[in-house]
Amino acid sequence: MFARIKRFLELEAAGGIVLAAAALLAMIVANSPLKSFYDAFIHAPVVVQVGAFEIAKDAHHWINDGLMAIFFFLVGLELKREALVGELSDIKQIMMPALAAIGGMIVPALIYAAFNYGNPEQLAGWAIPAATDIAFALGVLSLLGNRVPNALKVFLVSIAIFDDLGAIVIIALFYTSDLSLFSLAVAAVCFPFLFLLNRMNVVRLTPYLLIGLVMWAALLKSGVHATLAGVLLAFFIPLRNKNDPEHSPLEELEHDLHNTVAFGVLPLFAFANAGISLAGTSIDTLLHPVPLGIAAGLFIGKQIGVMAAVFFCLKLGLAGLPKGTTVKQLYGVSMLCGIGFTMSLFISGLAFGGIPDGFDPRLGIILGSIISGVIGYVILRGNIPNADHPVLAKDSGEGFIPAANGLK
Repeated sequence: MFARIKRFLELEAAGGIVLAAAALLAMIVANSPLKSFYDAFIHAPVVVQVGAFEIAKDAHHWINDGLMAIFFFLVGLELKREALVGELSDIKQIMMPALAAIGGMIVPALIYAAFNYGNPEQLAGWAIPAATDIAFALGVLSLLGNRVPNALKVFLVSIAIFDDLGAIVIIALFYTSDLSLFSLAVAAVCFPFLFLLNRMNVVRLTPYLLIGLVMWAALLKSGVHATLAGVLLAFFIPLRNKNDPEHSPLEELEHDLHNTVAFGVLPLFAFANAGISLAGTSIDTLLHPVPLGIAAGLFIGKQIGVMAAVFFCLKLGLAGLPKGTTVKQLYGVSMLCGIGFTMSLFISGLAFGGIPDGFDPRLGIILGSIISGVIGYVILRGNIPNADHPVLAKDSGEGFIPAANGLK
């Protein structure tokens, strides 16, 4: 039994499967007699106090502001590694996925804005369909097995990395509340210490994490979203030990965190945020401009934005097709980019501060993600040759899949 569990956890799709199971469980519980227990769990008060300093939030906010900081920390580690030694270190290889990610964020946002033009409250959700959930996207792609060219996986992962970076910038610039200058100053004081630790080749992680905890608490009180502390801290973790070049503190930490995030943090986040009550749901509810704009942005906007960038690169000769892939396969991947679950739910919470009266943005996220995933799978299934196909056999598939490949 334990051997079977171990084999499952090693599957490329395992993170996406567990994430989907957690979301499905939340929806089942939220529409059952257990709903009162679900509500009691996510609204349970949790208080941490040291002297006059106090953080008092419910369990839902601790998950979104606290545990998700670990997710963003892992994202930051991936971004730093890829920028220094991975796919993002080669400008020739990143041109197409970078532009595809930008197009895949701009077009969905414009489509959402078109549905909600004239309503400032609803326009706050413009960034919700701009995100891609790499866990689900790679999970769907992995259902096709070893038929998938590695270069196609690299293309999808590269888009997701830039997508994550874009989401981080959006959260920092557009989803902040009233700023506390004192708290920001406390957070800023942490940077010189982190910089000195890095320059002094301190490879023990404890001092970084302790300072990072102080920075997280300061940002939590500052009005800037606290999860950004995870990204900022990650940039100071040393990639290499100067005294032992074979030892990489960053890569080891990234590897250690992968299972914790993929099978702990993200499923718990999904469970706490996907509990949509369908009571009273009607066609009018689904056709509300917010969920409809989100679904259209994910399903229509993502494919248009990504493929427009692909054709732009091909037409101007800025980049060629990834090795062993076709335009139809890239189109299938562009559909998978419309799976926006995790980051879309996260940004939705920031945009609306919960579930507004009259509409539920989560309906649009789930609907758009499901349609994109199903149609993307069908397109790829029909356009990826069998393992013994000569085109696939010639593909060396050079590239990488990050250690935390289950994460957007």
